[in-house]
Amino acid sequence: MFPDFLPAAVHQLSEETSIQQAEAIQRLEVQVQVQGGELPIATTYTCRGVGGTPILLLHGFDSSVLEFRRLQPLLAQSQETWAVDLLGFGFTERLPQSSFSPAAIKAHLYGFWRQAIARPLILVGASMGGAAALDFALTYPEAVERLVLLDSAGIANGPVLGKYLFPPFDSLAANFLRRPGVRNQISYSAYCDKSFNSADARCCAALHLDCSGWKQALIKFTKSGGFPSFASQLRQLDLPSLIIWGEEDRILGTKDAERFRKGLVNSQLVWVPSCGHVPHLECAEKTRQAIERFLGEEGNRE
Repeated sequence: MFPDFLPAAVHQLSEETSIQQAEAIQRLEVQVQVQGGELPIATTYTCRGVGGTPILLLHGFDSSVLEFRRLQPLLAQSQETWAVDLLGFGFTERLPQSSFSPAAIKAHLYGFWRQAIARPLILVGASMGGAAALDFALTYPEAVERLVLLDSAGIANGPVLGKYLFPPFDSLAANFLRRPGVRNQISYSAYCDKSFNSADARCCAALHLDCSGWKQALIKFTKSGGFPSFASQLRQLDLPSLIIWGEEDRILGTKDAERFRKGLVNSQLVWVPSCGHVPHLECAEKTRQAIERFLGEEGNRE
């Protein structure tokens, strides 16, 4: 049974992994520190599996916990695994007074970690979620034991053009991103094997668009400039790090993979052949194997 706070279009999901992930979504009132006090934000997340160091999965731009519908259940077979909708994204509440800047996203993520997990974790970030993971690990090193980046943003600066999108152009840009044809093209470009761009995949990618405040939050985040480059700060992170990258990434390309490997002093790079920008969706089993080898748990499955 689907949670009643999800948009009605959730009933259009057709693949079992998508249905099960949507059914697993829960909400938690996260107290976020803001100027003048604390702000409660109804935060959506999934938690599957038990045991081991907790894993926390962070989705990409304009996405949700449904992005991990294939990877999370695989990791949860042997380890406690969480996924959370970042502030301004997914099905997490978008309050009008929120700023939806990278700093606000980090404060919200810290509040979620403090209330729901409160233990050192393995932080896994995909695309924009990788930039969020880097930002969080740099600020709260005590909370992060290991870091995994999946075709991650964080080398280049965010799109500064958004700072200059004034009405009505900001609304027009958001409406353009909402168009099914535009979203279909983005989804199509994310995969090497285009058969993954199914009706179910497109439903997962667009379901959160029906949530209250989607357009306003997207505009505010874009105007903030998005996540900056962390290239000059990577050497501050000496925690064990794994970089997983699809060899056929047509969204971010492949050059940043090696830049991350060189910048993160205690890192290793794993290439996923015949895979695009989303290895956790297109090559979920290979991604699981790479993560579990990195965590030293591969032997537990034999």
